[in-house]
Amino acid sequence: MASTPTTAPEFPHHSVSSSGASTPSFSPLYQQIKGLILQSLQAGEWRPGELIPSEMELAARFKVSQGTVRKAIDELAAENLVMRRQGKGTFVATHAAQQVQYRFLKLHPDTGDLQKEGRAQRSILECKRVRASAEVARLLQLKSGDAVIQARRVLTLSGTPTIVEDIWLPGHAFKGLSAEQMGSYQGPTYAMFELEFGVRMVRADEKIRAVLPDEEQAQLLQVSTSTPLLSVERVAYTYNDTPMELRRGIYRTDTHHYRNELS
Repeated sequence: MASTPTTAPEFPHHSVSSSGASTPSFSPLYQQIKGLILQSLQAGEWRPGELIPSEMELAARFKVSQGTVRKAIDELAAENLVMRRQGKGTFVATHAAQQVQYRFLKLHPDTGDLQKEGRAQRSILECKRVRASAEVARLLQLKSGDAVIQARRVLTLSGTPTIVEDIWLPGHAFKGLSAEQMGSYQGPTYAMFELEFGVRMVRADEKIRAVLPDEEQAQLLQVSTSTPLLSVERVAYTYNDTPMELRRGIYRTDTHHYRNELS
């Protein structure tokens, strides 16, 4: 395991101005502490769901004030990387937690509540190890031909097949992943990635467009090929902006809608 620095860096970073001259640009101390905490998270010093040291302990470790540590943790909490629990401390965020397990699922029922709708029923159609195409390799920052896990599944919500998803994962990080494992895990898929493979998705980028399904997609979703659907392409990242999943989903929106809260 990589060692973690015990003191905050005290030297300014330098940037290059438009004239080519090097000029100092200082990073606020709390941002430096945030970076050190992120290093520990990435190195696995504290696992998802585990309690991290108190603000006082981290202040002593990094030789800074408790207020500086608190400001760093405030930002980490706002980014859903850690979770504060009143009277218990601060924990590494996990997709298994009830309050965040639907964080990346933006498809909501037109009537009722996503939490009350219950867990989607998953049907895994395939899960196999293949060589990455040039496009998949580019999006996952791999080399063309590198091993990836390719899976296809159907998610059924309230008894209706609603989402067809194609998923690609770096083969080196998900060795041994099987269709049975994906289908039998009772919690969120991202929680399974954390528990079984030590990979935590911390953010994602999505592209959304309206499409018509091909014949296979239409059959799986029990709609006609003239039914307008929503195409959602997602690249999910772990720490240090490392892409760990490419997911392409086709969504029915006759009983659900895509909801995104902006702030």
